[in-house]
Amino acid sequence: MNTFGRALLATTALGAATVAYAAGIERTRWTLRQATVPVLAPEAKPIRVLHISDLHMMPNQRSKQRWVAELAELAPDLVVNTGDNLAHKQAVPAVLRALGPLFDFPGVFVFGSNDYYAPRPKNPARYLLPSAKTKRIHGIGLPWRDLRAAMVERGWVDLTHVRRTVEVAGQTIFTAGLDDPHLKRDRYTDIAGAPDPDAVLRLGVTHSPEPRVLDPFAADGYDLVMAGHTHGGQLCVPFYGALVTNCELDRSRAKGVSRWGAHMWLHVSAGLGTSPYAPVRFACPPEASLLTLVPRPVEAGQPRSEVAEGDPIRS
Repeated sequence: MNTFGRALLATTALGAATVAYAAGIERTRWTLRQATVPVLAPEAKPIRVLHISDLHMMPNQRSKQRWVAELAELAPDLVVNTGDNLAHKQAVPAVLRALGPLFDFPGVFVFGSNDYYAPRPKNPARYLLPSAKTKRIHGIGLPWRDLRAAMVERGWVDLTHVRRTVEVAGQTIFTAGLDDPHLKRDRYTDIAGAPDPDAVLRLGVTHSPEPRVLDPFAADGYDLVMAGHTHGGQLCVPFYGALVTNCELDRSRAKGVSRWGAHMWLHVSAGLGTSPYAPVRFACPPEASLLTLVPRPVEAGQPRSEVAEGDPIRS
């Protein structure tokens, strides 16, 4: 075999190994990301928030269901679910098995596009195009009303276009949420206005972190907005990061904590799932996040963060 043939063979083998790793290993390398974020009012007690997003659950994904259920051992003060729970019309029971133990804690949620519509096969190259130039492709409708009813029955608050005060760990949090901006279902005018100044935290919740909705949250005086949707880029390049975010958010904010404006913080979850038609992740393992919210210092510093892979308790 000549030099060109050996190089071609090596390249093909490397590509096959990369795909096998992305589909067979990293896609189920469940990871807990932790960060400390200075967003609370002075003198407030720390609040631990578990952020769950983008489960994209299929009925047979037992490993994911078990791992998410075990997150209840973290005993968070609040659970925030930022949508895209479903990937199949029969997945509601699977989602409820995963979230079941977490319903013992206060929770709030909004839905994303894949709560409303099932995924469909798409050309992966679509995700390299500006989102404004791609036409939305929807699958069949999903039973989101059944999921919503079960979540509300267990005590979680649906924040879709509402403002609510929630008592968490003996402290008052002011919350507000939007329907999915990715589908252009958001109506910020429904929740516009200054949040409660006496709350220890003013929290905004949305599925897709579109700048056009982050800006009004910041202008109204929210301390923190939590979102999902990006999958952290899903296929990332080591030492470079996400190639795309599937929204108008810049790549540097595809996952984790960042500042948005002078006052507000943003947390974007890389999520726990993938579309069943693109079941791969690379340099971006599936994750849930545990945020420890602490009082704002006089001069806000950078968030401290760490990642623990695998079992949330024993890692």
